[in-house]
Amino acid sequence: MATTTEVPAREELVKRVSALAPALRAKSAWNEQNRRLHEESIEALADAGVFRMRVPARFGGYECDTRTLVDVGAELGQADGSTAWTASVYWIPTWMVCLFPDEVQAEVFSTPDVRVCGTLSPSAMAAPANGGVVVNGKWGFVSGAWHSHWQEIVAIQVGPDQEPMPIMALVPTSELKIIDDWHTTGLQGTGSVSTVAENVFVPAERVLPLPAVLQEQYASRLNAGIPIYRAPMLPVASASSVGTLLGLAKAAKTAFLERLPGRKITYTGYEQQSEAPLTHLQVASAALKIDQAQFHAERLAATVDGKSERGEAWTLEERARVRADMGAVCALAKEAADIFASASGGSSLYSDVPIQRILRDVHSANLHALMHPNTNTELYGRVLCGLPPNTLYI
Repeated sequence: MATTTEVPAREELVKRVSALAPALRAKSAWNEQNRRLHEESIEALADAGVFRMRVPARFGGYECDTRTLVDVGAELGQADGSTAWTASVYWIPTWMVCLFPDEVQAEVFSTPDVRVCGTLSPSAMAAPANGGVVVNGKWGFVSGAWHSHWQEIVAIQVGPDQEPMPIMALVPTSELKIIDDWHTTGLQGTGSVSTVAENVFVPAERVLPLPAVLQEQYASRLNAGIPIYRAPMLPVASASSVGTLLGLAKAAKTAFLERLPGRKITYTGYEQQSEAPLTHLQVASAALKIDQAQFHAERLAATVDGKSERGEAWTLEERARVRADMGAVCALAKEAADIFASASGGSSLYSDVPIQRILRDVHSANLHALMHPNTNTELYGRVLCGLPPNTLYI
């Protein structure tokens, strides 16, 4: 077991990641062309401590709260969307590892800067076996699978004397087959490939009933008193994700303003785009949307961290609201990026102009099933109207 390390402050982690920005940004084109992150980017993130942010202190981790995830994710998002997305996806399954029995955590976290990818889609089947289960199936959209050591999986366990039940389990990535099928228009560098299990045995200690997890019935004894590990899973996932979108929106603003000096509006009398009232309205409108996105991201994190610190029970409305906050960040980031992209002119279509990549990444993130603004807003309104949620993922 690693010894406890000194935990850097939020500002220190943001500073470390900010220092990486030029190097991460320089790999953006390579990431897209190769449909995964460059190994040097992975090493840089490890050196900065990004992969330790949700690891328990007893394993040398930082036990960071979700506000720190928002700030670090936003800083990464301003450098490169695929890098930020992959880091944020690793944070979620890494936190999930901390719900398993303590001996399982010791196994997983024995690897320095361990990377855990994962999914919540129950697209595989599990059959009871002596001492565990045998899993067969396929999962898609597994971001960061190429560089991960473990995958958190969800499968439906079916036995002769039991009702079908979803389970969550941990499997070494080396025991899974990777299908190189990530050919997309956005977030290309995330390497969100499919993985396949073919008669993979998973010992019982690495299996948890998903309904119990969703009801905060966690198996870890040593983490029970640590605030960040007693929050509900979906609010944690929501808070872990929004920094990337916030950072991408800020990156769109920076990319636009960097190209603004000297640009004119073709086929008009404006020799300087910066002098046009339309430009003023566009920049201000988009900037205000980024401010609004920041509010929702910070409110989301404050809710998760505050309730975890105080050990308070969650109301149904609070659970729905944090998902609505996540959806609002996604929607507002997309609206801001759309404004900056539409004001960037035809020359912005060239692949070496950052705004086109930023726009594609923002649009892609908005399509994620758990992040989709309409889905999350509808869920919040449903609960506010006194109806039960129509999903387990709340």
